[in-house]
Amino acid sequence: MDLGIAGRKAIVCASSRGLGRACAMRLAEAGCEVVVNGLDAVRLEATAAEIRAKTGAKVKAVRADVATKEGQDALFAACPEPDILIGNNAGPPFRDFRELDRQKMIDGVIGNMIAPIELIQRAIDPMVKNRFGRIVNITSGSVKMPLVGLDLSSGARAGLTAFLAGVARSVAQHNVTINFLLPGQFDTDRLRSNNEQAAKKLGIPLEQAVAQRKAAIPAKRFGDPDEFGAACAFLCSAHAGFITGQNLLIDGGIFPGAF
Repeated sequence: MDLGIAGRKAIVCASSRGLGRACAMRLAEAGCEVVVNGLDAVRLEATAAEIRAKTGAKVKAVRADVATKEGQDALFAACPEPDILIGNNAGPPFRDFRELDRQKMIDGVIGNMIAPIELIQRAIDPMVKNRFGRIVNITSGSVKMPLVGLDLSSGARAGLTAFLAGVARSVAQHNVTINFLLPGQFDTDRLRSNNEQAAKKLGIPLEQAVAQRKAAIPAKRFGDPDEFGAACAFLCSAHAGFITGQNLLIDGGIFPGAF
């Protein structure tokens, strides 16, 4: 399917690996000029080079922390008026809520709620002016199904979802959409690290911990990041202008609700 976004400019935050990288790859395949972002300069440059080689797209690599003003400045210096903005940032680690002091909570809210809002504040008026904008925020399946130990991540991302619900409706008439992708368990570095920690904590082989986690998913497998990237690219497409303010849960069926 031609997504109708060839030549559009996209900023994809936290895209040197994992789900962000998959989104950047799919947007590049659709013909977008893409800004990729990360903290590890070597990994970031390797990702940018691979996307260029596979797609022929124009790709800029911006090493920056999206939670800081300096990092956001760097992203918008590379792409002053993006047509597409993919909000993404690493979430706080598993931690008992009793261990969260004030600073940890503030940092979590900045990283997973405030920073995405700040990015949208900078991007949205040019989108409105140009009558095209696609904003997709990568949050988490825990927004709909909170997990013990991810309380800070769930709270900050749920706050972002509620904050932007009204914003999405306010700009829909200008062909600017704001949606959310809620990933479940995808085969990424973070999931592999979590599996290793779980195996160690339970005192079982890694293979057993992985098998137990897969068994709890109706699809009986982990998600492929490319599947996630494809869903993101569609929400950014010219065909998705009537979809806004929505949460698309991509979790292999693990959330048990009908709505």
